[in-house]
Amino acid sequence: MTALIGMNLIQDIIIKYWPVFPAVFVAGIVDAIAGGGGLITLPSYMLVGLPPHLAIGTNKMSSCMGTSMATIRFALEGYINFKLAAFAVVCALAGSYTGANISLIISNQTFKILMLFILPITAWFVLRSKNFDVEREPFSYRKTCILSSIIAFVIGAYDGFYGPGTGTFLILLLTSVAHLTLKEANGLTKAINMTTNVTSLAVFLINGTVLIPLGLLAGLCNMAGNWIGVNSFDKKGGAVVKPVMLLVLTVFMVRTIMELFW
Repeated sequence: MTALIGMNLIQDIIIKYWPVFPAVFVAGIVDAIAGGGGLITLPSYMLVGLPPHLAIGTNKMSSCMGTSMATIRFALEGYINFKLAAFAVVCALAGSYTGANISLIISNQTFKILMLFILPITAWFVLRSKNFDVEREPFSYRKTCILSSIIAFVIGAYDGFYGPGTGTFLILLLTSVAHLTLKEANGLTKAINMTTNVTSLAVFLINGTVLIPLGLLAGLCNMAGNWIGVNSFDKKGGAVVKPVMLLVLTVFMVRTIMELFW
């Protein structure tokens, strides 16, 4: 009887919220390769009628599941320097807290206008980069650790304040400024994202703003997408990262313009 009720609940959720599942699957692929999957998932939850607070909390659950799976895969492949990740994660959490406080001072509208200038510059930088697989001369461990921690704090602050495209910005800065290899940067990004996602999810669960059955089902789709994305990244590296990053930045730009003028 319990199993039958459970199956009926799953069927009802799939029928009612079906547009979410393909969206979070595709977002998982994008997120594993270049970050920015949240630009696809959050609007999909809003599209099926979830109120903003419930959409954000449920999105965090499915994203958390997908990012955790991708992080484990990257760890098993040896792409995560755990000592470096420990410093970066702490700084990202501190940055996220700082960003949340900054949001009380600066309006979202002002920040979106600023993003209209930042995003084209970022896209130009990605286009200008011939190959993300080209490894730059590595810095000393101390310098790498300091730069990675600063980047984690700054992007963590951005994540706490606004959020979209956090993973993409982390990968770009970790490769170009801290001189990490693309695989190291992506691995570190996943470790940071997983930690911040788990922390945020705990807050949403405590406050009851997660539609748990939908979040779990969508999370399975997101995990499947992340699995495929990790495989694609592992085989093609920079060749697949660049076009996906440009796609993420384009979607981000369109979304920002729409939020400002519509």
